[in-house]
Amino acid sequence: MKSDQPRYAHGLGGVTFHHPGAFWFGAMAIIIGVILHLPMYVCARDAGYRMVGMPMDAPMMIGMFLIIVGLVAALYGLCPPLRRTTKTSSPVQVRALDAAPICGAHVGLLFIMAIAVTIDVMKPTTIAFVMPGMALEYGLRSPLNPTGETPVAYLPLFAITGMVLGSFLWGWLGDRMGRRAAILFAGITFIATSICGAMPDYRWNFFMCFVMGMGVGGMLPICYVLLAETIPAKHRGWLMVLIGGDIAAAYILTSWLAAELMPLYSWRIMWLLGLPTGVMLIFLNRWIPESPRYLFSRGRQAEARSVMDRFGATMVEAPPELEAETAVKSGWSELFAGPLRGQSFAIVLLAIGAGLVLFGFNLWIPSNLRKLGFDDMTADKILRDSALIGFPFTFVVAWMYGFWSSKKTIVLLTAMTALSLFGLAAMGEAIAANDFLLRALLVAPIWGINTVTAVLSVYSSEIFPTRIRSRGTGLAAGASKAGGVLIVFLVAFGVAAPSIRGTALIGAIPMALAALAIVIFGVETRNRQLEEITGEAFQPANAAPLV
Repeated sequence: MKSDQPRYAHGLGGVTFHHPGAFWFGAMAIIIGVILHLPMYVCARDAGYRMVGMPMDAPMMIGMFLIIVGLVAALYGLCPPLRRTTKTSSPVQVRALDAAPICGAHVGLLFIMAIAVTIDVMKPTTIAFVMPGMALEYGLRSPLNPTGETPVAYLPLFAITGMVLGSFLWGWLGDRMGRRAAILFAGITFIATSICGAMPDYRWNFFMCFVMGMGVGGMLPICYVLLAETIPAKHRGWLMVLIGGDIAAAYILTSWLAAELMPLYSWRIMWLLGLPTGVMLIFLNRWIPESPRYLFSRGRQAEARSVMDRFGATMVEAPPELEAETAVKSGWSELFAGPLRGQSFAIVLLAIGAGLVLFGFNLWIPSNLRKLGFDDMTADKILRDSALIGFPFTFVVAWMYGFWSSKKTIVLLTAMTALSLFGLAAMGEAIAANDFLLRALLVAPIWGINTVTAVLSVYSSEIFPTRIRSRGTGLAAGASKAGGVLIVFLVAFGVAAPSIRGTALIGAIPMALAALAIVIFGVETRNRQLEEITGEAFQPANAAPLV
């Protein structure tokens, strides 16, 4: 009997490299290439690690060449051959995964994905900590160096532009070459772009930050896709929201590392940390399986069964009414065609609103608090207190999403954020006179918007069919950054920051509209099999509800 295991697959239990030799050659070439950048950094120790103006030496040039070769080789090692997707006779054979108990494989996957999310979030968070030192060393224009010609704000602009493009590119990669492969290639880019810490010219920093942003924008949504397609439905929602809450832990870790290391090794060390963190993720790859749902959708039956065995699930036949996914084609147009149109519209609207709050209101609130008359210490304390007040509610939101209602949780969080912003807009500068009300109204946009972003990522990974699920989460991630591109663009080109009333309204209006859109087009995902959610979306209007 001929096996349906593809000739190009290599590995057990879903731990697959299509060309393992090429992948590991690429990974080692990149690691060696980054290491070859370190001698110049070490030589600058007596100058406080200031490398500006230093000519690139031969090892650094060789290192750059190895990194380029390594990226190409690693991508080739991960990418399966081009072939037409095989239509499976039973696309929901993996529904037994939703009935399987939580086992060691699930715990290991959750642990590794928590590490991946932390590493991913640390990258853009690092930008805020390196910009002051970078501006001073390169002579870039900033509040600390107002006479500089080139704005340091170009750094976050390049990064967030890369994040937008990366969200869409990795969304395609996740559906094309697999969830696991897309995650590992993002980790490879983190290693490669750690050379930002050894660049003697700021223009190289801008370029490498753009590439880093692509990996950052791509990894996070794919992590959620892999979790959504592997964790049992009963536990999927609340566990994924808790993983999303790891954003706060990433910020705490980044700020601690900056406080401990930057005084000794300059701002450059924060970028160089991408080498050990990226290497750690790559060498933990054996605990990152491929999604069985993805494998079935590509006709790779034997590999899918191997993953299911690993997670304690057995094969079962799929009921005919849950086979709607066989009609879904791979392509971006599917997100805005037929029954998915309304859901995609609601997701995009919510993502844009969240991005405008995160990169608009939150970006300018420190400056606006100072405009209201608060000194630096008081302004920072107000923001810190608002974040601390909201943090315990992360666990409440996880419970609500997993055990109450996913749809209602999103609507409630979105509406609360909009109401808080409308309150700040109504009060305007008068809010400075009411310290208690100011802190209370800041809880939702400061803490809540990160939770909204995490819940949005979880929700978008549940509502789209398997063949376009990575594209769907990439769409949500990309849209959430698109508003940020405009906001940061205005800062980079010296446009004055709007008032607290203006920034509040910029976020409040789309958030209010998004809450309404979720009410109209949103679907309930709590404790439901992914294929059941898809089946309900594609069933005829007069058909009986799926149970």
